[in-house]
Amino acid sequence: MGAQLKKAELKLVTVFFMIFVLCSSGPYGLEDMVSSSGPGMTLLLLLLLPFVWSIPMGLVCSELGSAIPEEAGHYKWVQRGLGEFWGFQAGWWWTLSVVVDTAVYAVLAVDYANAWLNLAPLGRWLLAAAIIAIFTYINIRGIEAVGISDTVFSLIVLLPFVPLVVLGIIHWQGNPFVPFIPEGQTVFESLGLGFAIALWLYSGYESMSTMAGEIRNPQKLIPRGILLAMPFIIAVYFIPTVVGLGSVGEWESWSSSEGISFVELGSRLGGPVLGILILIGALTSNLALFNSYLASGTRAPYVMAEDNLFPKLWSKLHPKFGTPYISILIMAGIQALLVTGSFDQLILIDVFLLMFSYILIFIAAIALRIKEPGLERPFRVPMGTAGLAAISVPPIICAVIALFTNGVEYMIAGALGAVSGPIAYILFKRLYGGLSGSKG
Repeated sequence: MGAQLKKAELKLVTVFFMIFVLCSSGPYGLEDMVSSSGPGMTLLLLLLLPFVWSIPMGLVCSELGSAIPEEAGHYKWVQRGLGEFWGFQAGWWWTLSVVVDTAVYAVLAVDYANAWLNLAPLGRWLLAAAIIAIFTYINIRGIEAVGISDTVFSLIVLLPFVPLVVLGIIHWQGNPFVPFIPEGQTVFESLGLGFAIALWLYSGYESMSTMAGEIRNPQKLIPRGILLAMPFIIAVYFIPTVVGLGSVGEWESWSSSEGISFVELGSRLGGPVLGILILIGALTSNLALFNSYLASGTRAPYVMAEDNLFPKLWSKLHPKFGTPYISILIMAGIQALLVTGSFDQLILIDVFLLMFSYILIFIAAIALRIKEPGLERPFRVPMGTAGLAAISVPPIICAVIALFTNGVEYMIAGALGAVSGPIAYILFKRLYGGLSGSKG
């Protein structure tokens, strides 16, 4: 018998911090949202978007994860609700998105470090490659190592914001909501990049489900972790941003790579020591995100390979650690190529691809309520199937809007990624046979 997936005994606090990292890992990265969409629009999006986007997603993922606590979670949910073809599309689109998404975190980590190090392009790439190599090793060791590191990383990320918020309140001097949007822009124009970043900031509640097959009692732990994480993440985004705008202002200069970042806010409000602590937090935040998404993003290809819908190489498990190490190594190699892209370019393509798989998750949840009303759901979205459908409509609308707010160039790039799904399905189905069996 070959190696088998290793099961980990995780505590709720560990799962909470893993979900926090997968869905947030701090407010770093939203600085570009402030300068792009304006302070008022940014704060409004941070407050209101969760109610029409992330909270419905969190509730739906809690229900589906409690009912179908399997490895590669969302891929299996859509497969069971909508069939093999759409399940493959969900797994394929989400994996493509996460491949890009994971590179974003390495880019952000290097951007924050480069504000202090002033590295040449080759130096930036070498730093990114070192990050990739370290966390590839941690991931191959297993989900317990990922969970422990995420817990430690989360504390390093969060603690410096306590003095930042206190000092910001003490030095409060202006209305953080003014101006609402940049001068000369319409409301629709001001959404653009800011809306895409906000969707990205509040995404990821499905990600923990991809590792459900490696956790003991996931049908209880993961939904509880999601419900605890949702309000916490809103506070982590909104409070430092409103305090920074109210105390330092200068919203036009906010940027994650240059100008006013949270690192600069810390330096202005608390001197060099607080600035350095927040810089360490920024680096740690993106390292944690890279670590977690390298784990999450490699599970769907592993299970798709098990289902005879992906090359069998991806289904190989490490003989000692019981992890899909080939899938991890291939993902890491791709990241080393993608980190040469810019943050804005990567995030827009990432969000475009992610929207398609999210739409399928909501549709699958409704389909499963109709097809399998007797399926045991330890956590269930209240108000019946009609209520589930009602809370699914706003996030689907948000997903559709996101497809059309950032120009033709990114729409074409995202559409090409989407079209690759049916092509890949036909190819792999013919090569490997799919769920009906393998072709030797």
